[in-house]
Amino acid sequence: MKTTLSLTLIALVFGGVSLHAQKIADPSASVLDVQARRAFLKSTTDPRIRSAMKQLGSCVASPMVAAPVGEMQIPHHYMHGSNGPTNPAEAEATRTYGAFEKRITAGMNQWVATGNEAEARCALDQLDAWAKAKALTNYDPKAYSQSWYQAEWTLSSAGVTDSVLKQDGALDSVEQERVTDWLRKAAHQLISYEKPGLGNNHHYWRALAATSIGVLSNDDKLFRDGVEVFKQAVSQEDDSGAFPLEMARHENAIHYQAFALQPLIMIAEFGERQHVDLYGVTAHGRTIRNAVLFLGEAIGDPGLVKKYTDDVQKTNFSPDGIAELEFYLARFGAAGISSSITNLLQRPVSATRIGGSTTVLAGK
Repeated sequence: MKTTLSLTLIALVFGGVSLHAQKIADPSASVLDVQARRAFLKSTTDPRIRSAMKQLGSCVASPMVAAPVGEMQIPHHYMHGSNGPTNPAEAEATRTYGAFEKRITAGMNQWVATGNEAEARCALDQLDAWAKAKALTNYDPKAYSQSWYQAEWTLSSAGVTDSVLKQDGALDSVEQERVTDWLRKAAHQLISYEKPGLGNNHHYWRALAATSIGVLSNDDKLFRDGVEVFKQAVSQEDDSGAFPLEMARHENAIHYQAFALQPLIMIAEFGERQHVDLYGVTAHGRTIRNAVLFLGEAIGDPGLVKKYTDDVQKTNFSPDGIAELEFYLARFGAAGISSSITNLLQRPVSATRIGGSTTVLAGK
C-alpha cells in the first residue's frame, strides 16, 4: 500500500517496530476461538447475550443471493458532496450487497452460537457463488468511487466471516480454497488503487478487508498493509482523540468518528490473535483508546465538536453504529468509558460489515 510516510519514519514514530517483522502466526485464528466462544454462549445466563442469540437470522432460511452481473456502477451515497441528503438510487443499487452480507454473517453467527453445520455450509456456499462469479472485482474506482467503497465494505464482511468459518474442519476444503483465493485476489485489487497519503475511514475499511483476508489466506503482505494503516490512523488522532478527517464531515462528524472506529477496532482484534499488540501502538502519546474515549464524550456532549465544525450534529445514534465496541469492552472493560457508550450497548448489537452480531461473537 502506497504512503507518503517512509517505513523508516513509521518505525521511528511507533517506537522502532518493524512492519516487516509482523507476520501471521495462525491463519485459523480469526478474531475469536470458536470452541471457547460456543462454550461460553452455552453456559451464559446473561439476558442480553441470550436475547442476541434468539435474534440471530438464518442463512438456511433465506434465499441465495445471486452475484451482481457486469460492472459495478453504484451512484454516490450523498446527493451532493460528502454530506446532506442521501441518494435513494445508491440505496437501491447496494441492496444486493447488503443481502449478501446479511446472509453470510447469519450463517456464521449461527454456527458459532449453536454448531449448526448446515448454517456454516450455507454461508460458505453463498460465498462460493460469488467467488465463482468473481464478484467485487469488476469496477472502476475513478468512474464510480462508490463502487470501490462498496467493495471494501463487502470484502470486509466476507473476510471476517470466512476467517471464522475457516475453523470449521467439516466444510468442503475445495470450496474453501476457491473462496479464499477469490478474496485474496479481490483484496489485492482493492488496495492497489490507493493513492499516496493518509486517508479517512475508507482507508481503514480497505485495511480491514486486507487484514481479515490476509489472515484467512495466510498473506503476510495483506496483513502488514492493514497493520500499517492502523498505525497511520493512530498517528492522525489529534490531542482530543478525534480523527480530523472525520471531524470535517459537517453534521455527521461524530457518526464518522464512530464509523472510522469500526474497522480499526476489528483490525486490532485480528492483531491480538496474531500476537501483534495494536492496542498498545502509541503515536504522539495517544493510542486507539483516545479515539474511543473521544467518541463517548462527543456522543454525550456534541458541543465538543464545535471547534471542528459549526454544523449542528446529528445525535440519532443507533447502537449498531458502535457494534465494534463489544470487542473493545470485552477486552478492556467499561472502566473510564462514557455512559453514553455503555447505555447504547445495553441491547444486542450487530453490523454485517464486521461479522454480524458482535454481541454473540464477543459480548460479555
